[in-house]
Amino acid sequence: MNKKPVHTPEGVRDIYGKEYAVKLAIEEHIHGQLNSYGYEDIQTPTFEFFDVFSKDIGTTPSRELYKFFDKEGNTLVLRPDFTPSMARCAAKYYMDEDVPIRFCYLGNTFTNTSNLQGKLKEVTQMGAELMGDDSVEADGEIIALAVSSLLAAGLQEFQLSIGEIEYFKGICEEVGLDEDTELSLRDYISGKNIFGAEALLLEKGIDEKHREMLLKTTDFFGSAEMLKEAAAIVDNDRSRSAVERLFALYQVLCEYGVEKYISFDLGMLSKYNYYTGVIFKAYAYGVGDAILKGGRYDNLLSRFGKEAPAVGFMVVIDDLMQALFHQNIQLPEKESVRTIIYAKDSFRAALREAKKLRQEGIRVALVPEKNMQERGE
Repeated sequence: MNKKPVHTPEGVRDIYGKEYAVKLAIEEHIHGQLNSYGYEDIQTPTFEFFDVFSKDIGTTPSRELYKFFDKEGNTLVLRPDFTPSMARCAAKYYMDEDVPIRFCYLGNTFTNTSNLQGKLKEVTQMGAELMGDDSVEADGEIIALAVSSLLAAGLQEFQLSIGEIEYFKGICEEVGLDEDTELSLRDYISGKNIFGAEALLLEKGIDEKHREMLLKTTDFFGSAEMLKEAAAIVDNDRSRSAVERLFALYQVLCEYGVEKYISFDLGMLSKYNYYTGVIFKAYAYGVGDAILKGGRYDNLLSRFGKEAPAVGFMVVIDDLMQALFHQNIQLPEKESVRTIIYAKDSFRAALREAKKLRQEGIRVALVPEKNMQERGE
């Protein structure tokens, strides 16, 4: 007899029982927080046309996408992240909308990578997008909402680190780096590979002053006081304006009362090239990667025909659950299912009792008496 296919493919898993109940509770707590800030729910398709996540958009590399064809021959992909889908949707349905748009979402994303290192290929993401507002107050709202969402989920110890893409881009522009070199350097710096970054700059013939300026970005992390030193070493308005915005952002976050969770890291750069300004990541004990990521992407909507700035974040629910586990945080659980055992002649009375309890919000399972006898109970 052939072996039954009960196992899942590599990189995906089943979630059931108590673990799934906890996951649903976390999603419910975060969802309530997102709604409390005025974000409205939106659902986009699990798969989209390939062009929504193409190289020009600046999202996940093509080799890491799950690609397939429909019967018309169109190339489709399972979504690797939500932001391009949100931008497409806003451009389609809110093209003439002038006031800010607030979306929130929940769903699974898919990344076809062989370099798992304990990561899943399918994860659940939950997040929010604020479109049509380019203000520092909008940045502050999104970051404060990100912090309050983690707190609402029960997480107690975490740090949200903020960077600014424009600071790095300003230095690259000052130095005169071409786009390909900038992208390669971004990979080295975001991976804290100083030796690789220095070798690249030497290969490109960058003088010592500018090499040190670029490499020093990895040293700029910590409190808001560090930003003064970061502003002092640059000679271009683009980088200085980025630092000034971070100072203003910090003041907004102080107004929200979330500054204890905030730090800065000007060496933080994202693999997603659609980010244009402030970016941020949240880290927690017990999880190697960021549990929450976000940033500003002011040019992405224009790829779909709508000129509008935007900022948003997403939290990886699976990683957040791992962080909660490592911090020994127990979420409130729903009352256990109450079992009512019935014999054939008592079914009507048992059903009547079950209906009454269910109306009171109690979960009830009706179980035939013979089933319990077969289990020896």
